[in-house]
Amino acid sequence: MRVAVVGAGPVGLAAAWRCAARGHEVRVYGDGGDGAWRVAAGMLAPVAEAYFGERALTALLVAGAAAWPDFATTLGGADRGAADLLGYRVDGTLMVGWTSDDLAEVARLRAYQEELGLPVEALRGAGVRAREPLLSPRVRGGAHAPGDHAVDPRRLVGALRAAAVAAGAVCDPSRVADLAALSADAVVVAAGLGVAALTGLPVRPVKGQVLRLRTPDGGPPGFRHVVRGVVDGRRVYCVPRPDGEVVVGATVEERGDDVATAGAALDLLRAAVDLIPDLAEYALAEVGVGHRAGTPDNGPILGRLDARVVVAGGFHRHGVVLAPLAGTAAADLVDGRAPAAVWAPFTPQRFGKG
Repeated sequence: MRVAVVGAGPVGLAAAWRCAARGHEVRVYGDGGDGAWRVAAGMLAPVAEAYFGERALTALLVAGAAAWPDFATTLGGADRGAADLLGYRVDGTLMVGWTSDDLAEVARLRAYQEELGLPVEALRGAGVRAREPLLSPRVRGGAHAPGDHAVDPRRLVGALRAAAVAAGAVCDPSRVADLAALSADAVVVAAGLGVAALTGLPVRPVKGQVLRLRTPDGGPPGFRHVVRGVVDGRRVYCVPRPDGEVVVGATVEERGDDVATAGAALDLLRAAVDLIPDLAEYALAEVGVGHRAGTPDNGPILGRLDARVVVAGGFHRHGVVLAPLAGTAAADLVDGRAPAAVWAPFTPQRFGKG
């Protein structure tokens, strides 16, 4: 079939790759430049991202993270490998608390994760510092989630685009304003915030501000785990990259502007340096602003809108971790097959569409 994929972020490109590999004639629309992936940290963290009342979403995230090792190996190939090509890291996440109240919040989340059967280990202050000596001595304790991994979304998008093109897909940077104008047998709408205008589904912008730091000597950071902390009630994460970058984020703002504010940078840096004092000596390389595609219930939207159109959008904070599953599910729908059962709660029909 002729398949049009609208959206050139991780989910759209994963869908295009899968469809092209199945023999379809695929054209990808958009350059992906305004996608949230540009500023995303790339955490593959079903444990650290497990929140109260989101059991169906947590089950989906666990399945998404489980798909990543094979996906990364296939995409990375034998020549360069996943770590080199994608910045894929498997060191796990440390969740830490600064004050007693912060530690109680981490413990409450850990107990919920244990209740769900997710792998997580409680640690005292000495335990978290044994894993990461650069952590401040004031950190009270926390937990280790060994199954939480990380990837560099900017490298991921480049690798997915190359894989899709190698499989036969054509990339067209044109923007699509009307799905009816597309000459295709099937259309996959994976356009981030553009899903709202193209389909009428309730997708809204959720602003996130993110900082990128670089080590003073250009070498790798002095810590290897993703560190997610609660500092005087403020949440922050620090994601190390092998190339010397550290991503610090992120704000969650119900706004659609693209202004980087001094207050957000101050809050993020203060919390990050409280946890890892050495970060104060790192270079501030970039201040980024992106807009997550949020939905009323925080869950993604994946399913058939009509006989021709498949929607894969509304991924909020989870587009990177769910890209492998979402790409396969979208390709299955194009082929007339039902996606995996874990997607059942996330169809467009729950919003009265399709």
